[in-house]
Parts: sequence; structure tokens; C-alpha cells
Amino acid sequence: MKTKAVRLYGKGDLRLEEFELPKINDDEILAKVVSDSICMSSYKAATQGTDHKRVPNDVAENPIIIGHEFSGEIVEVGAKWANKFKAGQKYSIQPAIYYENGPVGVLSAPGYSYQHIGGDATYVIIPKDVLDQDCLLAYDGPGFYPASLAEPLSCVIGAMHANYHTTPGSYVHKMEIVQGGKMAILAGVGPMGLAAINYVISRTDRKPSLMVVTDISQERLDRAAEIFPESWAKDNNIELVYMNTGNVEDPVAALKELSGGTGYDDVFAFAPVAPVIEQGDAILANDGCLNFFAGPSNTEFSAKMNFYNVHYASTHIVGTSGGNNDDMVEALDCMSKGLDPAGLVTHVGGLNSVISTTLDLPNIPGGKKLVYTHKNLPLTAISDFEELGKENAFYAELAKIVAKTKGLWNVEAEAYLLENAPEI
Repeated sequence: MKTKAVRLYGKGDLRLEEFELPKINDDEILAKVVSDSICMSSYKAATQGTDHKRVPNDVAENPIIIGHEFSGEIVEVGAKWANKFKAGQKYSIQPAIYYENGPVGVLSAPGYSYQHIGGDATYVIIPKDVLDQDCLLAYDGPGFYPASLAEPLSCVIGAMHANYHTTPGSYVHKMEIVQGGKMAILAGVGPMGLAAINYVISRTDRKPSLMVVTDISQERLDRAAEIFPESWAKDNNIELVYMNTGNVEDPVAALKELSGGTGYDDVFAFAPVAPVIEQGDAILANDGCLNFFAGPSNTEFSAKMNFYNVHYASTHIVGTSGGNNDDMVEALDCMSKGLDPAGLVTHVGGLNSVISTTLDLPNIPGGKKLVYTHKNLPLTAISDFEELGKENAFYAELAKIVAKTKGLWNVEAEAYLLENAPEI
């Protein structure tokens, strides 16, 4: 079968090409890709080339397919896996497979290391490396884009699970956020912050009694409150407060006052900005845990921390970078039960837009850029649909559909795009 895919040949060298996939072996699966969410990690791989730890040294001769947040449908199943998977089944992929015999050893991953699997393609071969690690995950929920966003949502889930607390007199760490505790999500109304708000409120097994979400942009805060209103949180037994710390003379004092003077059991910093980290440290309660969620690009990034409180108030810090396989499974389960991660998505496009989008990703505002790999569409902001629709019936209809969900991407919009957008 022929596939069209964006392949990496070296630093900044991405090419959209059509080529023949080999016939699958008994321990492989042929799959159609429907959607891929372009990640900053793909930008790093594309710009670093063989300097990237997951990219093989021979990509100039054996190019790899980029993209690792993808979903689609299984087309053909090798004999070894016929009892577990079937044609027509929807899927997602956990890319962090850590397979010791992969192209770059344990760091091998779809979207970085393989010639025949990556999200920015029309068809791929899912190798035994992925299947042996149980990293091909069935998805039974609506649409395809939620499964593409399972990986970023799993990062949020992993962060919540990674927080920990202690019991006086014991060295046993109790993992997870505090049930019924107080939580602050700082710089928390970007795409990943919105995913965190959605997950925290939607959880049924564990949740805080208070969640304060901060930012310095009133526009972003208002948008977050429109998508996830305080009333919805209240219906789920959470007091949700949005705070603009840019308008407050003493943000730490104001945040502590909101907590009733106790501080916060669980604090998440969603921006790699020193003042945000230091603010988070300053509002920790006794035995509070600060989770540094946002990954910095500066290898020398640092911030101050109050070590008096580390010693006498048992405050502590944890950092997470991605979710594991269990987090992916939980993300897919959440979405099959109704959690919609559409708040992450701000742009949609086709396979033809992948190269320019990937290489310029740091300069494109907004959240996730969602690509439909069988389509030929320019990368387009959802917020631009209405204006474009004045002269283009396709975007006019999409504008009407997303208006039903407060400007968010949705399953109906996806179905309309898949039915009406031009093929690549």
C-alpha cells in the first residue's frame, strides 16, 4: 500500500512524499492515520535532526516519519495479533515505548525513530516494538481527535498522580493529590491548563474541594471561565476560582487568603517562569507539593525555593514530563465516558500544512494544531472560521458547527471536515 507522509532527513529537512509500504509481517499491523496533533517535541526533533536523542543517525539515508500524537483505524492485523485487534477498530498510540531493540535503543519512539510509523502519514505499519509493549491502545469513544489528544491529556493525568504527600513519623509517600484538599493551578489557562481543569472537575475518584486557577491575561481567564464555568465545578463539589494575579498587588497574600490562610496542598506551575515557580512555593501548605509541569528549554533554568519550609513545613517539589501507558489508558477511558479535550485545539489543517507548521511551531500562537492527514487544508485558526466563511462555504459551515460548543472543535465539526475537505 502506498502512503503519503512527512519524513525527516536531517536538521530542518522535512519532505512530504509518497512511497510504498512493505507488506506487513505476522507481528505487525497496517493502520490508517486520521488525525495527528502536532507537538513541540516534533519541532525539536525536526530542528535538531540526528542531535535529538530519539532520532537515528542514518535518517539521511533512512528517513523517519514524524508525528506522535495520532489516531486512526486499523486496516489489517498480522496473525500474531488477530486475537487482540481487528480491522476497523479505532486506536491511539503511546509513543514512549522504551524498546531496547528499537532504532535508537530504549529511547526509540514512533514519530522520531521509525521509517514506517509516525502520525503525519496517511497509512503506517505498527511494528512489534509498539505491540509488544502494549502501546497500541483501542479507543471506543466518539470521533478521532480525542484519541490524538490522549497523549497530552495523559501528561496532565500523570502530573496529578505524581504529586505526593507524607504522614508525620513515616517515610512512606502517599501518591496523588489530596482528596478534598486545596489546589492551585498557576498560569493555568493555556491549552494544557485547560486540560487540567477539565480533568480535575471530571474525575470521580478524587478531587480537591478548592481549585484556584491563575493567569495574567483577563481575556484568557474569561475564555476559560466560559468553557469551564464555576457553576459546573460547583455541581461537581469543587469551588473554582479564576484569579488575575496581574491585577493584584500581592498575589501570594491574595492566594493565601483564598485558601483560608492555610495555603495549598497541591500546586501546579504551568509556565517555566521563575516568578510563577516562586509564587507556587510561597503558597504551599504544610506538606504541600509543588509540581513543576511546564518543561523549560533553557538547561540552566532555575528559581528560588524556601528551604526553611522544606525543613520545617515538609514542603516538597516534583516534576513530570509526559504520562505513562497507564495514564494513556486512563485518558482514553475518560474520553470514552464523555471528557472532551477539545479545549486543547486552536487550529486545524491538512497533511500539506505539517512541514511549515512544525518548523514554525514556536511562533504560531494558540494551543494544539490538529492535522487531518488525508486532507489538503491550510493550517487555520478555529477563531478565523467565521471571517473566512464570508467568502468560503466550507468555513462558514464549520463556524456554525463550532458555535454550538462555544467556539471549540467538536465531533460534528470533525465529521464535516472529513466528509467535505479536499483530499491530499
